[in-house]
Amino acid sequence: MHKFKLDTEHLEQYFLEVISGRRRRWFDRMLINLLFVASRFYRMAVQFRVWMYDKRVIRNHALGCLVVSIGNLSCGGTGKTPVVEVFARTLSANGRKVAILSRGYRSKKRTFGEKLMHIFRHRKIETPPKVVSDGRNLLLNSAYAGDEPYMLASNLPDVAVVVDKDRVKSGIYAIDNFQSDVIILDDGFQYLMLKPHINIVLVDSTDPFSNGHVLPRGILREPIKNIRRADYIFLTKSDGSHKIEHLKRFIRRHTRRAEIIECCHKPQHLVALTSKEILPLSALKKARVAALSAIARPDSFERFLEDFGAELVLKDHFADHHRYTQQEIIDFVNQAKAAGAEMIVTTEKDAVRIPRLDRCDVPILYLRIQIDILSGQESFNQCISRICFM
Repeated sequence: MHKFKLDTEHLEQYFLEVISGRRRRWFDRMLINLLFVASRFYRMAVQFRVWMYDKRVIRNHALGCLVVSIGNLSCGGTGKTPVVEVFARTLSANGRKVAILSRGYRSKKRTFGEKLMHIFRHRKIETPPKVVSDGRNLLLNSAYAGDEPYMLASNLPDVAVVVDKDRVKSGIYAIDNFQSDVIILDDGFQYLMLKPHINIVLVDSTDPFSNGHVLPRGILREPIKNIRRADYIFLTKSDGSHKIEHLKRFIRRHTRRAEIIECCHKPQHLVALTSKEILPLSALKKARVAALSAIARPDSFERFLEDFGAELVLKDHFADHHRYTQQEIIDFVNQAKAAGAEMIVTTEKDAVRIPRLDRCDVPILYLRIQIDILSGQESFNQCISRICFM
């Protein structure tokens, strides 16, 4: 099973290198041409699906409460989870009963035996959604919940987090069982089956649309012009440079009505993996650090560490959403020790996938990140007010 997972990750990494142009052998160039043809068909299929919903040939569902969709055009890397968290936290603090609906990407499926037991007990084939948090208690681990839902549930004790591919079903479940009056649809821009009242799209300002192609030639899930469906556009990882103004002008060619909000992912502090002790970011200054990550854009994480004065003596990154084995962590700890690292630092998303060790010769910490609004604060407040008073 582990070999199959690693082979899949290697294949995923190979395709990413091909479409980004880092591989240029003759058969890589042939593959690029094949992927381009496939992307044309994929684009047509996507646009036909959007047209079917737009013309009401396929009808979407409306829930009996406010639905806020937060998503993106690309496959990962936009820093969506902290944005979902800040919306859920702010709305909950304003008195709304919030539930987050997620599809639980790469979460562990129920076993065949568990499905049989459910059928036997309830005499129904349909299974209920997985409840990661009921707004009071954390109920599932990261393997069953998925990385992002578990992380959100851990950081948002007053918010329900529900996982199911059918988010119409999970939305109804949240309303019936948790009396939710605001539903946040995590990664919901392409989930057209559920009608949102507010559509929020995230764009990574450091690499907005990659090579501009849709899957499988690029990493876009749908064409750039479809950003016109958005009510609010968050430019994440912004540094306030002149490039942002160029990106805004480019986006304005596709949509005039969407509010554009600039934000950055701001490191808050370090957290010890086992003891949960909080350390200030100053602990990184001149420290010999080993960086470990399995995220879509590891370079931004490593740049954070260097910006705070860390000396990276060892770096390793796996495919996005990789679930570490105990042996992989033991091996990395040994390599970090041999390199003279004083600490191992990983991301918060990775921290939920790292198995606990009985002995760890180098302390493991993770970087806690939060969203900081750089410009468009009035638009953000307006968005929150619009949700709260609807």
